[in-house]
Amino acid sequence: MTPFSAAGANRLNESQGFESQGFDHGPPPGSGGASPEPDGVDPLERYAAGIDTSDYVARVAPLIRAAVPNLGDLLDIGAGGGQLGAHLRVPGRAWSVVEPAPVMQSRLQALDPAPRLVRGGWKEAGLPAACADTVLAANMPAPLTEPAAFLARCRTWARRSVVWVVPAQHGPRGICLAGCLPQAWHGEDETPGVDIVLRGLSAAERPAIVAEAAWTFTAVVADVARTARSLADRLGWPPDDPRRPELRDHLAARAVPVADGHRLSVARTSAVLVWRTHS
Repeated sequence: MTPFSAAGANRLNESQGFESQGFDHGPPPGSGGASPEPDGVDPLERYAAGIDTSDYVARVAPLIRAAVPNLGDLLDIGAGGGQLGAHLRVPGRAWSVVEPAPVMQSRLQALDPAPRLVRGGWKEAGLPAACADTVLAANMPAPLTEPAAFLARCRTWARRSVVWVVPAQHGPRGICLAGCLPQAWHGEDETPGVDIVLRGLSAAERPAIVAEAAWTFTAVVADVARTARSLADRLGWPPDDPRRPELRDHLAARAVPVADGHRLSVARTSAVLVWRTHS
């Protein structure tokens, strides 16, 4: 399979072979309820707010449109804040979402137009077969944890295409801002998520198209020191850990002053995987 970048989207190819790519996001939309962070902010809301200020949709959406020019009726699994689905949806066609997290459900219901909301996870969705032309699953756990079972369910729902967006960078895939940190601090496995996804699929289950787009996750924070404390807490560091002031200084050095506070940026890469219903 021939990968292509955002810059080379016009050279999109379909083939029978496969070439491994280089997945993140944390915590991913669609992962269910999440406990508030020590600073009181829901981690899913923090992630969604970061997507609001990032170039994620601008970088990833063109790859999806190049691979699937006619999206038709769209079913968005683990839709999170709905940013990507809202951009991709075709006016006049159905847009349905499956989302288990109440904080993300509230975001979705506030959109205009709001999608048809199915509350719960993909296993409990109870949707009929062939209910959408395109099934989209972006930045949710199932492709990494249960790729074969999730693909089978997506194919059942799709009349034409299945599209997954998964992390492809060499780096952490958990805490949002862990990508700002050295591996010795965040301690996560840095294997690209797309490699994990594709290893979990048989040769017959591999996608017809694999594409990649580099983008930047950005978080605008009011107080860098407070953000550093919250991040250290999420990493499980004790209050007297000597790395805490180092972490604060590390983030402060990366922070860029903006009107609403300070912007922290993390380089990301997403892989877009596409299946045809006949593939």
